[in-house]
Amino acid sequence: MSLQVKRLAHGLGAEVTGIDLNEDVPAPTIADVRKAWLQHQVLVFPGQDVAPERHIAFSRQFGEIDPVSFGPRFRHPDHPEIMLISNKPQKGQPSQTRNQGRQWHSDTSFSLRPATGSLLHCLELPDVGGDTMFTNMYMAYDALSEVMKKMLEDLWAVHDSTNTKDARKRDPEVLAELRKINPLVAQPVVRTHPETGRKALYVSEGQTTHIVGMTDEESAAILGFLFEHAVQPEFIYRHRWSQHDIVMWDNRCAMHLAVRYDMTKTRHMHRTTLKGEPSGYLYQPQ
Repeated sequence: MSLQVKRLAHGLGAEVTGIDLNEDVPAPTIADVRKAWLQHQVLVFPGQDVAPERHIAFSRQFGEIDPVSFGPRFRHPDHPEIMLISNKPQKGQPSQTRNQGRQWHSDTSFSLRPATGSLLHCLELPDVGGDTMFTNMYMAYDALSEVMKKMLEDLWAVHDSTNTKDARKRDPEVLAELRKINPLVAQPVVRTHPETGRKALYVSEGQTTHIVGMTDEESAAILGFLFEHAVQPEFIYRHRWSQHDIVMWDNRCAMHLAVRYDMTKTRHMHRTTLKGEPSGYLYQPQ
């Protein structure tokens, strides 16, 4: 069966079938997947019941895997390339990722090499809920007025790994470790995608704290508008997970959010993260 790509929403997202990730995927097929990824930003591979080794091997076809360097505590115990996103207790303690991703964000935007892509494999999920939403940051940029685009063009904003509500709920020791590993980084408010050449907004409520050089009031007004503007319904695809879905997204032009669900039900996932191109600079607060 040949590769089939089916659009899932107006904003972004496509389902990919005709591929079995338990087998070695030939280079021409990888090239077709990459082309679809750049076009649709979010790809869904349904029914991929794969071991961690196959998940990792497929991810490597698209770039260097970040060994969860932003938070080593969150690594899979046997596969350091995999981040555990789970509400299952870990070593008798509540999982540190049980509330992961509850605000809109782009993975590791607080890094000097923010993630190119992420590949999330669903192993266990609640009977209802636990969805993930994605929004198209190309569309968000394109929908701005020319005056607003011009104003944003040269602005930089600070990204903080501990800014999320999820991070603030973590153990103080874990929070201190995150702050030490991930110092503040400034990123362009408008980022040009290195492969497509298209411009996208690159700010998020989960990780962006303020605009460099502005007063708190000025920054809050602009960022508040951008945060709301970027998640309009027409920009969004909402993924309702099935067991053994693998979803792959492009963090350079899409944000995502994990929708809240009944936390008494198990949600257990494996994520690989692709280390991206250099971007941004270390920010020193005044």
